[in-house]
Amino acid sequence: MRAAIAAFGAVLFSLAINSSAAQSPNVPAPQDTPYPGVIALHVDVSDVERGIYRVTETVPVAAPGPMVLLYPEWIPGTHAPEGEIEKLAGLTITASGQPVPWRRDPLNVFAFHVDAPAGASALELSFQFVAATAEDQGAIIYSPNIAMLEWNSTLLYPAGHYASRITFSPRVTVPEGWTAATALDGATPNGSTVQYANTTLETLIDSPLMTGRHARRIDLDPGGRIPFFMNVFAERPDQLAATDAQIAKYRNVVRQADRLFGARHFDHYDFLFSVSDVLGFHGLEHHRSSTDGLAGDHFTNWNDNDADGLLPHEMTHSWDGKHRRPRGMATPGPDVPMQDELLWVYEGGTSYWGNLIATRAGLQTIDAALQDLALAAAQYDNRAGRRWRPLVDTTNDPTIAERMPLAWRSYQRSEDYYAEGSLIWLDADTLIRERTGDRRSLDDFARDFFGGEDGDWSVRPYEFDDVVAALNRVTPYDWATFLRDRVERVTPRAPLDGLARGGYRLVYTSERSALQQARETGAASFAYSIGLSIGGNGAVRDVAWDGPAFNQGIIVGAEIVGVDGEAYSADAMRRAITAAATRTDPITLVVKNGSRVRTVLLDYHGGLRYPHLERIPGTRDRLRAIFAPRR
Repeated sequence: MRAAIAAFGAVLFSLAINSSAAQSPNVPAPQDTPYPGVIALHVDVSDVERGIYRVTETVPVAAPGPMVLLYPEWIPGTHAPEGEIEKLAGLTITASGQPVPWRRDPLNVFAFHVDAPAGASALELSFQFVAATAEDQGAIIYSPNIAMLEWNSTLLYPAGHYASRITFSPRVTVPEGWTAATALDGATPNGSTVQYANTTLETLIDSPLMTGRHARRIDLDPGGRIPFFMNVFAERPDQLAATDAQIAKYRNVVRQADRLFGARHFDHYDFLFSVSDVLGFHGLEHHRSSTDGLAGDHFTNWNDNDADGLLPHEMTHSWDGKHRRPRGMATPGPDVPMQDELLWVYEGGTSYWGNLIATRAGLQTIDAALQDLALAAAQYDNRAGRRWRPLVDTTNDPTIAERMPLAWRSYQRSEDYYAEGSLIWLDADTLIRERTGDRRSLDDFARDFFGGEDGDWSVRPYEFDDVVAALNRVTPYDWATFLRDRVERVTPRAPLDGLARGGYRLVYTSERSALQQARETGAASFAYSIGLSIGGNGAVRDVAWDGPAFNQGIIVGAEIVGVDGEAYSADAMRRAITAAATRTDPITLVVKNGSRVRTVLLDYHGGLRYPHLERIPGTRDRLRAIFAPRR
């Protein structure tokens, strides 16, 4: 899962940059050869009032002459060229105390050309990473009490070598009295500065750091065979007050992951977890850690939080996406484009297994998991974009859409490989159970495909045929056709056979589920009736393609001012839709779009429609068995 979504303006800027970052003949391709020497990197993140990270870097020089220094472009976990090159500022380079001019490559704006002077043993680099100060500039990564450091944002590296063959000596300075946590090894503190052991560029980029004024380190597996910690950072000390019962659920996450995958493919693991309304929701996976962010009251207002599977999801990526990685995403370094066509395994499978782990651990109830499944099933079964776009094409969205707000999401489709991919894996799970008399399941596939030896944190790339072969080891079937039909074909309906085999069917009623009510705080969804999702202020957030509202010209960004003679409110809209089901005259809306105000008549009489799962009488309840904890 990528970090918090950047706002519209920042995304447009990113697209403009990435479109120019073509392969340049003047930038050497990476080779499997070591870069001589160790690059010393020092990042000072202590300016948390302004979010200016100050960087100094010493790059050894093997010989005088032309060199190319690269800023990381393709960032693991984002699946896209999202290196924030626009936030690099103040670059100066010297050698032996004398300035060394640099020139940006005209075709690849992530590349800087320099000429190392004769007699120079190293280049001294100095620059700043100017973090976003407002959401329209990108993700917020710091506050007066917490700061996140993604090393890839604060370094340059020599072109022409695999990331695994370039060695760094990383050092960080944090505000006085703050605590730092990272998956990097060999921490040696000296006041507010921490030196870490030498590591490769590949591992450094995969090992972010979080630091904060108020921190708590929680052992999630006391006495366990491989250390597993949750490092919590908060805006206030009281927000760290996780109870024993809450901690027990996160410890259950670790236990359920063990029962699912068998092996731990790391030598230690750290959640870097911010509970902050400033940093907000974010999540990004790494092999031995993850950066995760939820609301500041996550622990103190636990019962009112929608405890989704963020931490279990990002943790699951250590197996699905890091240890086992699609071959097209196992690139030599961040200057090589990724190929994302297997994201329905990488992200879709992680969505499925992460949700299972969260439910089996008790972070959410089985009833809530079933309600969530109903919402996902309805959403993707009503995707108008299914008429023209196969699921596999949405795996290109990290580089096509960049999580840009969409005018017609139901028709354009975007990143559907997450939740629809999860529905495909449910389909496979229930099919395995049906074919084996419930003796085997997708759990067996997970242990076979992602399992192995404790402590082995190598990367094992895979391809489509490897997934098929592993499924066949669980139970023989034409899995290649099964998967291609659901992933590569244009299909008008979502893959919901897993619901029926699981003993349920998707239905719609006039009542919202408890989960949907919780998620509608400050907003309201009428997606399956009049085809609108509306914010608390009446602003239209989404319009269903070919729905009643669409057919009357209502668009995202318009404002619903009135409904059937009342000022707009969610309750007024519900009353109007309910009343229209027993009359013939249309629902009357007053719609404001910019300076234009008009009356819109919706000739809709189907009543309120909200998705639910309904038991199919006489069938085995496989869904509850799937979500049940493993002992």
